[in-house]
Amino acid sequence: MTIDFTLTGAQQRLQRNAREFAVEILQPLVKTADEEPDTQKAFQILKGAYKECYKLGFAMGFLPKQYGGGGVSNLDLQIVAEEITAVDPGFATVLLVNGLALMPVAWFASEAQKQKWLGEATSDPRGEYIAGWTVSEAAGAPGGTANFDHPGPHPTGVGLVARHDKGRGEYVLNGAKLWPCNAGGWDLKGANVNVCIVRTNPDEGGTTGLSAIIVPRGAPGVTYKQPISKLGHRLCQNNSIVFEDCRVPEENAFAIGDGDLVISKAFTWSGPVAAIAAVGVARSAYEYVLKWAKTYTAGGDAPILHHQAVGYMMAEVAMKIEACRAFSWKAAHYLDQYDSEGHAVGAMAKVFCGETLFNAVFRTMQAMGVNALDRTHPLEKFLREAAVFPLYDAGNIGMQMRKIWGVMLDEDFDPRAIADSRPIKFKKSMEGVGTRVSEGNTTPARAVGGARTKKDATPRTPRAS
Repeated sequence: MTIDFTLTGAQQRLQRNAREFAVEILQPLVKTADEEPDTQKAFQILKGAYKECYKLGFAMGFLPKQYGGGGVSNLDLQIVAEEITAVDPGFATVLLVNGLALMPVAWFASEAQKQKWLGEATSDPRGEYIAGWTVSEAAGAPGGTANFDHPGPHPTGVGLVARHDKGRGEYVLNGAKLWPCNAGGWDLKGANVNVCIVRTNPDEGGTTGLSAIIVPRGAPGVTYKQPISKLGHRLCQNNSIVFEDCRVPEENAFAIGDGDLVISKAFTWSGPVAAIAAVGVARSAYEYVLKWAKTYTAGGDAPILHHQAVGYMMAEVAMKIEACRAFSWKAAHYLDQYDSEGHAVGAMAKVFCGETLFNAVFRTMQAMGVNALDRTHPLEKFLREAAVFPLYDAGNIGMQMRKIWGVMLDEDFDPRAIADSRPIKFKKSMEGVGTRVSEGNTTPARAVGGARTKKDATPRTPRAS
């Protein structure tokens, strides 16, 4: 039987190294950084820990070996991510975003671009190299990055325009981004690179008009604002960025006209990592409250874990953690089999685990009672961190559920493929679902290739009477 959840010796060493880093190096910094009101200073507090991560291979280990990376599998990445997120998921997000930015280069860029940019990312002698994934923009009318694959022209969806100045061999960027992680770098003068999704053809829809472009640190015409002060994940940096006639060499562009596929695959790759991050936070909440419940009597004659109500709640949390870890590993294993082409299962794991474990963390607070509100205990932080999972990394409602829906709508979709670990080919025709509605705003319509076809405009499910 090939199914085996036992970690190999190498995986056990990886887990031990990640746990030692998280507990011995990261954990002593977390409380001070989390409570620091200056969001950029909070990010900078972690620089020493980040450099240690770079040295250990956690910062760039997922990149292919031929370009200097560790070639770490998605499943092995789960092991590292759980240990780090159990201490702080915001810091883990800094590492994850390196992958969101640079894995698209590995998947979509030319060989020359891979050699240059991935080689640079994996060979920094100071261990400070950081990459920004610069996709998200402020909500607007008709803007909104969640609808990146909308068939409408600019400014619908992605609004950052990159005009090709062929005479000078450059792209000229104008527009703004909001929420990108790592983008401002350690000094708010920019990450080493920002991998940006841009509108290279403003007259076309999101499935044909988008591309990716690498904006290096020091590019003129870019302004990085003070990071956003957030409810949770306060240790990662999320910036507002303004591009004003920012000129970038044309050889920095890749996936021309396929920026939509870059977005879809990147947020597929990150889905199982976001799922295991929820496991890490819920695990910490569970272990803390379990220890509390075994000693705290609340004035009674026995610790509160001896009460059935508390015992049942903690058992429920334990079950959910184990179920979500298994789902996270399943999704990661699927991605390992098919070069991260697992758009439905990656999104499913992210959505299910994030939402399931947000509720699980709150259950631990109920078991602890009013004492959970006392900030001398870490439960309020666990809840703040857990609240982020359904909202970040493409957003469950914003993109991830819609991606699952789009895959399911395909005429060739096999509902047993994921269970059987068989491939599901992702197509542009799976995008655009739900980005527009038919007359009366009652029936979902799909957008294919930048516009609805007659076939696609026809509802596939009966309308309610």
